[in-house]
Amino acid sequence: MSVLAERGAVDRAAAGHAVVTLGETMALARATEAGSLRHVGSLALGVGGAESNVAIALRRLGVAAGWAGRVGDDPLGQRVVRELRAEGVDVLATVDPAAATGLMLKERPTAATTAVYYYRAGSAGSRLHPDDMPRGWIEDAALLHVTGITALISPSARDAVHAAIQRARAAGVPVSFDINYRSALAPPPVAAPVLRELAEAADLVFGGEDELELIGGTDADAAATALLAGGVAEVIVKRGAVGATARVGADTVDAPGFRIDPVDTVGAGDAFVAGYLSSRLAGDDPATALHRGNTCGAIACLTPGDWEAAPTLREIERFHRAGGDPVQR
Repeated sequence: MSVLAERGAVDRAAAGHAVVTLGETMALARATEAGSLRHVGSLALGVGGAESNVAIALRRLGVAAGWAGRVGDDPLGQRVVRELRAEGVDVLATVDPAAATGLMLKERPTAATTAVYYYRAGSAGSRLHPDDMPRGWIEDAALLHVTGITALISPSARDAVHAAIQRARAAGVPVSFDINYRSALAPPPVAAPVLRELAEAADLVFGGEDELELIGGTDADAAATALLAGGVAEVIVKRGAVGATARVGADTVDAPGFRIDPVDTVGAGDAFVAGYLSSRLAGDDPATALHRGNTCGAIACLTPGDWEAAPTLREIERFHRAGGDPVQR
């Protein structure tokens, strides 16, 4: 039996209880053509953020999802709220009149590469506070999902993540943690102990090999073994186009990725997480969950945008009928 079944998350999800998450969602302006921002002629406006990307992707897969965060008292903050609600996400947005909504700019230096620039210092989202999450919001959830990004954007946001995890554990709600390390937010010596503490408090941990090495101080396999020995139930290693591995107890399961021609890889990891979580919440085994996660990550790379290409279950079926080709390992 999986930790999600043991904690009642599968039953609560089936009954319509939401996977909840918290973090910063920013306005996103992306170049509509390949080339540097020095020269491109137009930008498309949207929104993006790791946690809300996961929430949207979960909704596309039929899982109720909620997002909590702060936005500025400005049109960009209103756009964040509108976009998430339009995708069916239950939005708990605190409007902060003292700070602006954060902004990120995305360019495509070439047709196959992406670069992102963040303008989030002192933003409303970085001022997330433990009091922004009312009683019952976490306690009634099927699962709490958090990321290392929020824990590193500010001390108050870090406090909010810790408070959310403590409340989830006290209520018996399982916790999912995506390391999601961003070097622009903190250097490795500062980030490692913060991220390690959060990983050790979670039930499911997602991370790339380099991220597991960061928090473990050794190779990824040894880091995963240490987390499992310390009480983490599942460690899922994201390997991008190559695929992914799940370490669940004493079992190790590998699943290949898919051969695709990527257009925009930003957000693929979030789609993977949503795919894996949605499958596990449906009662599937790790191999099935990895397969769905890899499929969602691959599809998310096929069009521009952080979350726009996150697939529905029907689109996943269409991808496989069209001959989605697994990478041979």
